[in-house]
Amino acid sequence: MPIMTSQQINNYFDNFKDSEITFTKEIIRATGLQPKHIFLKCVGYQLPCIIYSVSMTSAKVIANVSSDMYEQIRGANNLVSLRFAFHESDKIDPLMFFVSGRVTGYNPYNAEKPSLNFISLDFTQRPPDDLIAILGQIFEAKLISQKRKEERININADSVKKLGIKTKSASVYIQGVPRTCIIRDLSFSGAKVILAGVGKFLLEKEAAVHIETVEKGQIEINGKIIRNEPVEGRKDLIAIAIQFEEEKTPIEYKMTLNEYFKQKKMKTGN
Repeated sequence: MPIMTSQQINNYFDNFKDSEITFTKEIIRATGLQPKHIFLKCVGYQLPCIIYSVSMTSAKVIANVSSDMYEQIRGANNLVSLRFAFHESDKIDPLMFFVSGRVTGYNPYNAEKPSLNFISLDFTQRPPDDLIAILGQIFEAKLISQKRKEERININADSVKKLGIKTKSASVYIQGVPRTCIIRDLSFSGAKVILAGVGKFLLEKEAAVHIETVEKGQIEINGKIIRNEPVEGRKDLIAIAIQFEEEKTPIEYKMTLNEYFKQKKMKTGN
């Protein structure tokens, strides 16, 4: 996770404190959440749970609440602590911390299993900076992906380093068939790549770009080919433009581009 100043953390909290995110498989991967280490703690008792959604002020978890545990929580005036655990790519041990909260409600998760419940929590204090930073990066990347949707990043040695991708070489799967390509530019909405082939036969074909990143591993972005153009001086190569499917663009990809634009802004002020 990038090092952040107190001002950045405070800005995240002020701008996104009421924004909620559902912990899908994609978000779990992007944040490095460690599901096996998540639990509710109440007066020394631990209740394993699954995080369903989180904001900077509340959370919803899924847990099997026995009658004894229900009475334990009620006897504690509904005060609990929710333990979070996240994997950090540059560290061996996971990042772990507790957030204090109050149970505000139970809702059945499955009618056939009455003890399995959605548990709603309101945090009783501002959460640790680590949680604000993790959630803030997600919310910010979503926001910036809309504001700078069409802005293109030319791929060269400098941008490769700032983006945190391993190389400008990549794979593009066209109708499921892999091809080696060179990335010419990237944006939140699409990519332009260079590869061997005949352009007119590729138009409107489904295409998935696979990019290798240093921290997040391989990211796959799906889209379709919307145009092609010749490569000057190379009759054997073509450049194709791929338009990404906005709703399916991985948050990890948006976070990668957002970090690049943040670095650019710090350097140039734009």
